[in-house]
Amino acid sequence: MIIEVESMTKTYSLGGSTIKALDNVTFGVESGEKVAITGPSGSGKSTLMHIIGCLDRPDSGRYLLDCEDVSRLSKNALAQVRNRKIGFVFQTFNLLPRITALENVELPLLYAGHREARGSAEEALSIVGLSDRIGHEPNQLSGGERQRVAVARAIVTNPAIILADEPTGNLDTKTGEEIMRLFKELNDQGRTIIIVTHDPEVAAHCSRQIYIRDGRIRDSRSVPTGDN
Repeated sequence: MIIEVESMTKTYSLGGSTIKALDNVTFGVESGEKVAITGPSGSGKSTLMHIIGCLDRPDSGRYLLDCEDVSRLSKNALAQVRNRKIGFVFQTFNLLPRITALENVELPLLYAGHREARGSAEEALSIVGLSDRIGHEPNQLSGGERQRVAVARAIVTNPAIILADEPTGNLDTKTGEEIMRLFKELNDQGRTIIIVTHDPEVAAHCSRQIYIRDGRIRDSRSVPTGDN
């Protein structure tokens, strides 16, 4: 398995109260799977995404990422793992507004000290169908094009996992379907895709759905996908 979560808990203090965001969560994801993590607002989805994405650590339990126990790594070590193994796609795109699509996609490689960042970024933009838009800044692109730039940035380091947080949330229905087809193509190439969403239509594109509520996994099932 590429992801193994064992008896994971996470609590937060808020206004003198303790909130258990994750409560004894256990699950796994096989390499090459496309999985949806679903549930209502406040269910623990975001907390789980942050830990899976090495943006945070659990209070207890274990998290093995590609057979490496990252549960207790320092922030700097987590950042290194994140850069090597995980590509992020966010609902709000998170593109820097004053640089081009190409420069946005180059950033993860530049942070990692790669010398051939420009060529790799051009290739990633070609994969998502934006070779003709590499010199455009985000405000010169449509919402769908900006999300494709975000996907290109996520795959440019050739990560083991693509983690997408509500990737169609700011898109119209047609453009959202185009982004989901792009995720299907990436998954067909062998990439592991994890999509965090409250939208059942988005979850229907995934071969397995993990439903979380009140910090606990209530259901995990393989389902026929809506992809053709």
